[in-house]
Amino acid sequence: MILAASFGRTPFAPTYIGRFAPSPTGFLHFGSLIAALASYCEAKSQHGQWLVRIEDTDIPRIYPDSEQQILTCLDAFGFQSDAPILFQKERLDIYEQVLADLQYNDLIYACQCTRKMLGSNHVYQGTCRDLQLPFKQHAIRLKVSDQRICFDDPLQGQHCSNLQQDLGDFILKRRDGIISYQLAVVVDDYLQGITHVVRGADLLDNTARQIWLGQCLGYPRLNYMHLPLAMNAQGQKLSKQNLAQTLDITQAPQLLAQAAQALQQAKLDLDKPEVMLGQAVQQWNRNVIPKQTQLEEVYQ
Repeated sequence: MILAASFGRTPFAPTYIGRFAPSPTGFLHFGSLIAALASYCEAKSQHGQWLVRIEDTDIPRIYPDSEQQILTCLDAFGFQSDAPILFQKERLDIYEQVLADLQYNDLIYACQCTRKMLGSNHVYQGTCRDLQLPFKQHAIRLKVSDQRICFDDPLQGQHCSNLQQDLGDFILKRRDGIISYQLAVVVDDYLQGITHVVRGADLLDNTARQIWLGQCLGYPRLNYMHLPLAMNAQGQKLSKQNLAQTLDITQAPQLLAQAAQALQQAKLDLDKPEVMLGQAVQQWNRNVIPKQTQLEEVYQ
């Protein structure tokens, strides 16, 4: 178990701590704004804290200037983190220590399989589980068990997964040394004291993996809410890969109002962004958010 004292986790914290954790593989877009607004309002409406974390462990994929654009955007839209902003690429030693603890408890193993070797198999069959390969220069996989993992989502209902049957042992560290999203997010959610995660429905399939890893580490289970995704005219979620428009900070009030409308919240009066956020928190009602994985309106 990774103890709270190991890395300075605060033992006494508010009952609600949420976060917004973008990856700097591109600039923020309207879908990002929806996630930021929902996570912020959900936290503040419950008198909780809202933190910002930059999930940048995949250093080769960091888009030039995207980290600064993210911070500039958040400031222009009135969002303020309740704690210093955390950058994951500065915490690699922590993730390595967690891997060492998992190795000590025989919960991970080295894997030499390449994508070519695995072919079209979507479920990893545990090919390397008993080979006892050296950990250097190999991918590191977490062992999973034949059991159902279920969680209740306020918007998406109950979701269950048997990781052994649906996925197999999954990677925590790539052969090139890059720490996986799954490992970094679970460790940092714990160390930051996160209690509630509000994010897009595109991450639904990751949740069972993160719950399982948290259980392996002895971490408390979090509460999850997955938002319907903003889609473009081609039926694709808004993303850098799909050429979503970068947020125009000169249109911050109008875009905030549009994001609230997308979540079917009460209309916001156009004003300074920080004033609009205050109004959004006062009017926040998660019960009216569409209980589906995609928003019906088309966005850019």
